[in-house]
Amino acid sequence: MRSLSAGRRSFQFSHWSFMFAEIAIWSFVVLTVTGAVLMVFYDPGMSQVTYDGSYGLLHGLFVSRAFDSTMHLSLDVRGGLLIRQVHHWAALVFVASVALQLLRMFLTGAFRRPRTRQWLIWVTLLALGMAAGETGNVLPDDLLSGGSLWLIMSVAQSIPVVGNWALSLLFGPDFPGDRVIPVMYGGHLLIAVVIAALLVARELLVRRHGHSRFVASLPSRRSARPAMALATIGTLIILGFGFQIAPIWLYGPAKPSQVSAGAVPDWYMGFLDGALRIMPGWELTIGDYTLSLAVLVPTLVIPGVFFTALAASPVVERFLVSRRGRRDALGRPKTTSRMARQTLADDLLDRPRDTPVKTAVAVAGVTFYGLLWAAAANDQIAVQFRLAVETVTIFFRFAVVIGPVIAFVITRWICLALQQADHEVAEHGVETGIIIRSPDGGFHEQLAPARQERREPAITSGR
Repeated sequence: MRSLSAGRRSFQFSHWSFMFAEIAIWSFVVLTVTGAVLMVFYDPGMSQVTYDGSYGLLHGLFVSRAFDSTMHLSLDVRGGLLIRQVHHWAALVFVASVALQLLRMFLTGAFRRPRTRQWLIWVTLLALGMAAGETGNVLPDDLLSGGSLWLIMSVAQSIPVVGNWALSLLFGPDFPGDRVIPVMYGGHLLIAVVIAALLVARELLVRRHGHSRFVASLPSRRSARPAMALATIGTLIILGFGFQIAPIWLYGPAKPSQVSAGAVPDWYMGFLDGALRIMPGWELTIGDYTLSLAVLVPTLVIPGVFFTALAASPVVERFLVSRRGRRDALGRPKTTSRMARQTLADDLLDRPRDTPVKTAVAVAGVTFYGLLWAAAANDQIAVQFRLAVETVTIFFRFAVVIGPVIAFVITRWICLALQQADHEVAEHGVETGIIIRSPDGGFHEQLAPARQERREPAITSGR
């Protein structure tokens, strides 16, 4: 059986969706290189200095050393603004590619043994990527990052028992304090080191369990990986060169009493902003503690449940399969032995239509996230459609509950319909469009037998 498994892994099928892992890797490489350059010019100090750089509108203002060094890097260092913007775009692309990689692995069942550890690594990378992005956004100490600090302070205060301790650890005795930027800077660097270690561990696991090619037109992985590296790095440079992001000179230095109008977080934190906007102002008093559910639920409970569900997916699926038994693409119980069945589970990917419940759960989750993400623009939606903000908020409160249920039902129905269509094709054949006449004078269409390889799941390599 070991030789059979080795033989299966030697056949490596590639698919376009396997590129998400490579995009994440090369985006992090860009983050590492650009981040190393930014470290040379950035000063995380919070002491006040008078700005006298090249941007005249801010001359004479008292700013922190963090803001002053970021302005100097952006406007006075040759190529500094390009490096900053490439770094920011790389962070956005990194989180997006990790999220899409997780979605691909979930839909195809690539989180099963022996690749459960790879799945857990990707789940951790998503959380760390979001944390790295938020800590990085705070570092310029501009007015936009000041709003993020207000949110971090509110979240820390909403944590029961240890909230005040966490707040004093981050900000010191006063907000914003003199230690928050140095603490965030150290945390940002530490997160980057952990991400690098996890990517190395993931690469070792991939080599242990087999490799794959990206697309059939590429002859080998050796030629595909440099191509993906060049494509990813080139795209990030184009984004950094042609699309402005985080122009801190337009925002000005951070002030505790001010928040930028129309400020929104990066895309991957939009669902938290939306949850905060539509959450009712509930509070719960237990003994001497008052829990602010309006902040605690959107910022801690929802993300906690989300990442716990992701991490527990392999265990939950394994438990459900053990209860009802594994079935083939047509829903029939498999008759192979336990050892052979485990080998097939290790090497074969699911088609999303063949696991309708799992696919429907994924679409419901994406719908829930998308609605929260859209709710982060409730004020803009109200202005554009000339509605009251309260009306839009109430709509999203109902939509985030009803929408995922509707998405689940529709997706499951579509998957079952596609399975039925595959079953009919397998039984009756494929329509060819060729009309032939029978000896008795009747006409009928000639059918070709269904290609058997279309029904076989692709072989995975953990990519």
